[in-house]
Amino acid sequence: MGLTRRHLLAAGATATFATPVGRALAKPARLSLNENPFGPSPKVLAALRSQLPLVGRYGDDAPVQALLDRIAAMENLPREQIVLGEILGPLGVFLAARPPAGGRFVLSVPGYPLVADAAAPEGGVAIGVPLNAKLGNDLPALSRAVIGDTRAVYLVNPHNPSGTTNGAAEFDAFIRDVARRTLVIVDEAYIEYDDIAHSAVRYTREGLNVAVFRTLDKIYGLAGLPIGYVLAPKSLADSMHKAGFGDPHELGRLAVTAANAALADQDWVTDVRRRVIDGRQRLTAALDRLHLEHSDSKANFVFFRSPLPVAQARTALAGHGIEVARPFPPLDAWIRISVGTESEVERTIAALNAVYRPT
Repeated sequence: MGLTRRHLLAAGATATFATPVGRALAKPARLSLNENPFGPSPKVLAALRSQLPLVGRYGDDAPVQALLDRIAAMENLPREQIVLGEILGPLGVFLAARPPAGGRFVLSVPGYPLVADAAAPEGGVAIGVPLNAKLGNDLPALSRAVIGDTRAVYLVNPHNPSGTTNGAAEFDAFIRDVARRTLVIVDEAYIEYDDIAHSAVRYTREGLNVAVFRTLDKIYGLAGLPIGYVLAPKSLADSMHKAGFGDPHELGRLAVTAANAALADQDWVTDVRRRVIDGRQRLTAALDRLHLEHSDSKANFVFFRSPLPVAQARTALAGHGIEVARPFPPLDAWIRISVGTESEVERTIAALNAVYRPT
């Protein structure tokens, strides 16, 4: 298997774990990739075990159709507007390859540049817009950047790496304005940690030029079997299906099995959400006690400004067994830490106290 962008990003987060003198270091807590530390529902694991004897066979169509039916019911959208797969990268290629090839892809920086990066070989040009003073998507600036051949505006909501969201009225006005001029892609990888009622899928239902991406990698705990879906305007969904997106053989038997079981167990999702939000609140309170500036995160991580040089802080946190995320230039003084299990949250708070508490 070739290296993916995520592998390369993860490599940038890896630090050398130096053991403080006189203390044995526990297994490092990997709090760098915003994974679900509690894993998938036990029902997912049971479903996967039932399919293991069939891994030598291509995936069947029936489970894919069942997955489409389940998502359509959850999202209140026709099946025809659902495109299965972890397809943000291929979507960028697809949009840029449309004649004439190229176009502008507007996004917030720092952020998750996969769509724009994937479009680059086809001539796509990334137009980066800095975050606003609250480290949120600067919606007026993003709107002004939509000129000429803009193929898409890409938003992550809640944003990554800051976890911020925009006010409802401002967000609504932005979507309605920009969707008249170009495609708006809203990446809702972290929406379940905020409020699903804030989802932009309502605009897709209305027929606006808005595509919403969801992943089961995060709160559903399927990072090891990546699968997601796009809720797209009908014309875009039709074009993507004709281009082969969502093919059952490409999705894979185990990923589809896991997705069906994960979506069916919303009680597990509710419990994970509760535990993660509790951990986020405890970490935020710890940052406040240490007088560390931080964003108003609504995701499964915290993002704070380090008063120490970041390289020094990373090494010190690593020495306490806390692996944090890669840098996010130009916010080079800021550090992102994912919410872990309850014990990992305790370890993170202890590490923050040891590194930042005045002596």
